[in-house]
Amino acid sequence: MQHFSLLDLSPVPEGKTTADALTNTVALARVAENAGYHRYWLAEHHNMAGIASSATAVVIGHVAAATRTMRIGAGGIMLPNHAPLVVAEQFGTLATLYADRIDLGLGRAPGTDMATARALRRHVGPDDSFPQDVQELIGYFGDMPDGTVVRAIPGVGTHVPVWILGSSLYGAQLAAHLGLPYAFASHFAPAMLEEALSVYRATFRPSQTLSEPYAMVAVGVCAAETDAQAQFLRSSQVLAFARLVSGQPGKLPLPINDVDTQVPAPVLTQVRQALSCSATGSPATVNVQLSAIIDKYRPDELLVTGMIHDHTARVRSFEIAGDVLTQLLAHKKVA
Repeated sequence: MQHFSLLDLSPVPEGKTTADALTNTVALARVAENAGYHRYWLAEHHNMAGIASSATAVVIGHVAAATRTMRIGAGGIMLPNHAPLVVAEQFGTLATLYADRIDLGLGRAPGTDMATARALRRHVGPDDSFPQDVQELIGYFGDMPDGTVVRAIPGVGTHVPVWILGSSLYGAQLAAHLGLPYAFASHFAPAMLEEALSVYRATFRPSQTLSEPYAMVAVGVCAAETDAQAQFLRSSQVLAFARLVSGQPGKLPLPINDVDTQVPAPVLTQVRQALSCSATGSPATVNVQLSAIIDKYRPDELLVTGMIHDHTARVRSFEIAGDVLTQLLAHKKVA
């Protein structure tokens, strides 16, 4: 493993506002930079009361302005919602303002429901143009001649690093075919993680961008001073995910002690499986759990994420995770 990074969905806790969530994002990014995180990614979601990062490029610019050295990027931009040229101009502008610090992860899902996808004014149909759109977008970041009819300005010549995101074999195959880095969304969809990594690594074709495969694995983290405290704090994310899969999304709930009594057993089983690629507990417990994940999947980079209602507790969770991962990274390099 070469690096560890952080994915922030800018959660909006119950009793708080989107302004609070975005303020918390900037505060967390500053802490993450000091704690040694390599990247800080934000994700595009729409029409979700509990997530404040819908205008992802705008939030990335805000976070980049508040930090100095950490890479800032999208994990990711849902490309079906946008014209590739518009994304190229947005991220070309970011790369121009914050040279060599901007990443662009691309997802194939809309990141919302179909009614909202239609409201985004993009064509919703059976044709899958994602591979072509990815290649078109990458082209806009290249060194186009001055006479090229359509150029992204800013954008041309910025060579913004593009990642493929996924939770199935599709993204792994595409990233391997195009010779791009690959990030797997195992923090909420771990079922095909092992197979996707195997496919990506086995079929990777070197490109001008990347000479060998580079895989990032996303992991949920909820760390606190004790195992019991961490389990209590994690109940907020369990409740939020249960409500989401039950068709009742909302703001991030307050934590509770008796989550088993608040969520129907079949739903709770589904939620726990979806969130199973995770580490929850004290620093010692999180160390053991993250070490096991790293040993099993051998990621080039680990991307940690977590939804905790209390901002101070959430910051502390990522501080603990950063300390643990710094130790594990040093150990892996020595080994």
